[in-house]
Amino acid sequence: MQSSKVTERINAKAFELLEMHPEGLHWSELLSKIKASDPTFHPKTVNGCIWKLVKNFPDRIYKPSKGLFRLLIYK
Repeated sequence: MQSSKVTERINAKAFELLEMHPEGLHWSELLSKIKASDPTFHPKTVNGCIWKLVKNFPDRIYKPSKGLFRLLIYK
């Protein structure tokens, strides 16, 4: 199911990637993997979405250390 909104697609890809990496992903890894998944994503949009992940989804994502994103189910 593909959403038409770019930010929703970026967030969905971030969750997909974090599910595949229970140990978490650093900001730079997450950025490069999301950009590689769809070259039509604007880099600044991807950056902004990653920046706001913890703020927008505090019930699903946390940062155990600076720059590291991880799903709460793996805490």
